[in-house]
Amino acid sequence: MTDTAIEVKGLKKSFGDTEVLKGVDFMVKRGEIFALLGSNGAGKTTAINILATLLKADGGTAAVNGFDVSKAPGQVRQSISLTGQFAAVDEVLTGRENLILIAKLRGAPKPAEVADGLLSRFGLSGAAHRRAGAYSGGMARRLDIAMSLVGSPAVIFLDEPTTGLDPEGRLEVWKTVKELAGSGVTILLTTQYLDEAEQLADRIAILHGGRIIANGTLAELKKLFPPAKVEYVEKQPTLEEIFLHIIGKGENPQ
Repeated sequence: MTDTAIEVKGLKKSFGDTEVLKGVDFMVKRGEIFALLGSNGAGKTTAINILATLLKADGGTAAVNGFDVSKAPGQVRQSISLTGQFAAVDEVLTGRENLILIAKLRGAPKPAEVADGLLSRFGLSGAAHRRAGAYSGGMARRLDIAMSLVGSPAVIFLDEPTTGLDPEGRLEVWKTVKELAGSGVTILLTTQYLDEAEQLADRIAILHGGRIIANGTLAELKKLFPPAKVEYVEKQPTLEEIFLHIIGKGENPQ
């Protein structure tokens, strides 16, 4: 089996006269957290939807877990899970009932056992019998991610996973994502939060103007930032400064 979990080459997508993706290229290794970083409207969700077979590309190729998204969409879907920008839980059902429902839909042989295992893994056993509508934002998001793990997908797409969460909820989700990656799952997340990419990602790609304009580890991206003038202590650039510089909106250090 190849070490590449996701491979994207020359991906293009337009909506009417608006060209959103103009030839996107990137690769994600198995077992890593890869962050697709960009401003609102940069095309991050469009790219994710193409990889998840929800949209068809206008050009280029994309493969997930070794399967071409346009030629073998069914096999792609069997090996992935997608968590959108907002938690997709049924607020009327309890947390446990949500998980059992998904387990049944995915054909798991012992849905109740699957649900109980995931509740324990995500620290939700104590809230198992509470309606999901009464969960905090962080708990609902953790339940949402737990639901995405039913069936043990090899690749998980997290589209702006902490949108709308308070700082405590964001930290809960960050911990969950790190634990998932530690178990060998490949994670592609999109975010507009620079600190989120800095905290979570093994590698970061910056999507701007419909193209990937930088791609690498945080250390590699730092090398793209002009060196600071050393007076007493060299100031290390933040990811925010690197991002703004790369997209042409930052200032050179003084």
